[in-house]
Amino acid sequence: MITILDCYTDEPAGLGVPPYLGTYPRYIAGSLSEEYNYITIDDLRFYKYYNLDDKKKEVSHKTNIKIYNLTKNIGRIKEILDDTTELIVIAGVHTPGKYLSAIPGTLKEITELVGEINCKKILTGPAVYGTSIEGGKFAEKVDLSIFDQVKDFSFSYDKIKDYAVRGVKLVEQIGAPRIIELETAKGCSRKIHCSFCTEPLKNKVSFRNAADITNEVKEFNKYGIRNFRLGKQTCYYSHPEAIDIIKDIREKCKVDVLHIDNVNPVNVVTNNGVEITKQIVKYCTEGNTAAFGVESFDPVVVKENNLNSDPEVSYEAARILNKYGAARGPNGMPKFLPGINLLYGLIGESKNTNTFNLDWLTRFMDEGLLIRRINIRQVDIFNGTPLYKTVGNKYIKKNKKYYWKWRDEIRQKVDYPMLQKLVPLGTVLKDMVAEIYDGNTTFCRQIGTYPLIVGVKGRLVLGKSYGLKIKGHMLRSIIGEVA
Repeated sequence: MITILDCYTDEPAGLGVPPYLGTYPRYIAGSLSEEYNYITIDDLRFYKYYNLDDKKKEVSHKTNIKIYNLTKNIGRIKEILDDTTELIVIAGVHTPGKYLSAIPGTLKEITELVGEINCKKILTGPAVYGTSIEGGKFAEKVDLSIFDQVKDFSFSYDKIKDYAVRGVKLVEQIGAPRIIELETAKGCSRKIHCSFCTEPLKNKVSFRNAADITNEVKEFNKYGIRNFRLGKQTCYYSHPEAIDIIKDIREKCKVDVLHIDNVNPVNVVTNNGVEITKQIVKYCTEGNTAAFGVESFDPVVVKENNLNSDPEVSYEAARILNKYGAARGPNGMPKFLPGINLLYGLIGESKNTNTFNLDWLTRFMDEGLLIRRINIRQVDIFNGTPLYKTVGNKYIKKNKKYYWKWRDEIRQKVDYPMLQKLVPLGTVLKDMVAEIYDGNTTFCRQIGTYPLIVGVKGRLVLGKSYGLKIKGHMLRSIIGEVA
């Protein structure tokens, strides 16, 4: 029996960390001609480290997110492992973040967990090109000799057309509902790529047919799943059928949440960018966020790293999204706003870099432009990228002593007042799902792309949705009460 072990993935183009369900396990499942079992690293941890003891689901009165995402197969995990003849391990983090209710597996942990399983073992996913779950590091170095193969399951769209639909059946084995990560494209259409990005190492540019994406969504609908993100691409706006995709899904499928992810700001301000923005606001659901890969507002860093957007273009793109997407939708969130990704440790970084970043972000704020969120991290350095070949971790080491100070400046001077503008006191956010406990506090968030985290005093019923009234703000999260 084949077993698919999902240790979760996060890369520049694609997220597969719960509550997201990534493309890798679904495509692989769809490609198999025989029956399979699907388990997560949480299942394996619960079995190996916690002896299936339900009391361990909380540690010190806090939800244990190492074992939060158990599948329906947890009750027969020993039987599954004993019957496994081939284990396909999916792993790999290229853009590490902080996850509310999941912890991706490191290669060190994975090799410890699967080492004693007597079967053929295959490692796949982004880990084929390296993995790191902490910013500012080289890829994790681990002896992978326990694997019989380290293999990239790189399927063409001709095959994915069928595999994606057949692979939907995998959700029958998942314990909790997921938001589905839908793929629209592979590779990056830029001729010169950003210095740090791994996407050009993995894929040549190709676009998935809109009708094939709609067919996949229709199949998910058969299983009662209505939450989707068009996130598996480097820039949604670059797809030739960007409008057709979202229009077809909304008109032909059942959808509660429909969001996008990555956007190159240049494509918002050129060609058909304004019209695509209007249609995203029309056909997608509120709370939608376009993740702008700005990376830096420092002109030296922009030039030295071949970044995809200069500050003026990023500003204009943010202005366009605010013009058409700042109005609030039924769940209380604005319809469509920019998110800003900032990356430290890039070529040419200096003491002035954070001044540029702060000045531009302050300009956005002073001119009344809303930013849904600002992601700040240190760059990871992967073999094969220009960054690895030219400077490695030179600038990480050089400016490491400033990083936390720079990060805190942005959190204090921009994030905090921006949150107050984004969701003023008294705002009611609907469809907030109670997700985890931390002592006597319940953390809730909506389903979607980069949802706000709201802390509520008391222990609400996990998995249940609430309407929450905003009563306070913190640096990156907010405080609410049941409305």
